[in-house]
Amino acid sequence: MAEAPRLLVIETATAACSVALLAGGAVLAERHERVGRGHAERLIPMIGELPGGGRADAILVDVGPGSFTGVRVGLAAARGLAIGWRVPVHGYSSLALLAAAALAGDSGLDRLSIVLEGGHGEVFVQHFAGPPLTETAPLASLRPDAALAALDGRAAIGSGVRHLASLSDGLDLREALPRAADAVLLPAAFAALPPRPLYGRGPDAKTLAERGLA
Repeated sequence: MAEAPRLLVIETATAACSVALLAGGAVLAERHERVGRGHAERLIPMIGELPGGGRADAILVDVGPGSFTGVRVGLAAARGLAIGWRVPVHGYSSLALLAAAALAGDSGLDRLSIVLEGGHGEVFVQHFAGPPLTETAPLASLRPDAALAALDGRAAIGSGVRHLASLSDGLDLREALPRAADAVLLPAAFAALPPRPLYGRGPDAKTLAERGLA
């Protein structure tokens, strides 16, 4: 029997640096660390620690939203490896990954909001329902008070919930960071985004290409 194709998952959009090797709907191996801003230094060594040096038949990378630098580090690595290995690369959203993991881990959840650090005093917010995983509202970048109002009784999950905790008591707030291995939970439609940044708002800085100068 032929071996199932391997998928390398790269996750660098938040404070976590996380990689996983998947095959046949199972996790073969993973590495997951909370590194803050050290993605560029840790990512390639972590991939190298996976079986076969992480060599895969396809690559899946978090395209955001999240840290502009983190997203770019992950995309650059994914594109570089895809060229070297001559394999396809696709993207997924950090928000969808967290939602899929939360729904899989709590059978009592059927609607939730993912809230991630956004910068400039805002948070990234998107609402989901499931199972099956479904987007029920588009991604938005909001001030914490507006994000709180938008929850409408939903559980809030992600790295940005700490900004809501001081505004109201009694909310179901759960801190979490994306984990590459949880990509095994993503429906196919959520793992087929173009491999380009999903910023959620205008970036603080742009590359020459993004400014039309290259």
